[in-house]
Amino acid sequence: MADDDEPEEEEPAVELGEGPAVDGAPLARVASRLTWPQEMSRVLEKEGDATIRTPDGPRDLADVLEAVDTTYFDRRQTFVEAVEDEIGRGPVQTAE
Repeated sequence: MADDDEPEEEEPAVELGEGPAVDGAPLARVASRLTWPQEMSRVLEKEGDATIRTPDGPRDLADVLEAVDTTYFDRRQTFVEAVEDEIGRGPVQTAE
C-alpha cells in the first residue's frame, strides 16, 4: 500500500534551459484563455491588455487587433491566423 501522506515529486515534462528571457505571452496561450466564437470587442475586453510575443518583439494585443479587419472570430484558428497575418510568423526576439 502506498503512503498517501507524502506526494511524489514529479519531474517536469520538459526541462527548461538556461537562456535569455522572452518578453510577452505566446499567442497560443492568450488564445487558449478564450472560448470561441468571440467578437473582437469581447477579445479586447478580456485580453486586450495582454502583451504577446512577435518576431519584432513584444506588442500589446489591442494594438495588433486595431490593424486586423476581422470583427468576429468563429474559432480559435481564425483568431490566431488573423493575428499572425498582422504580426508575422517566425522566431521571436529574446530580451536583452
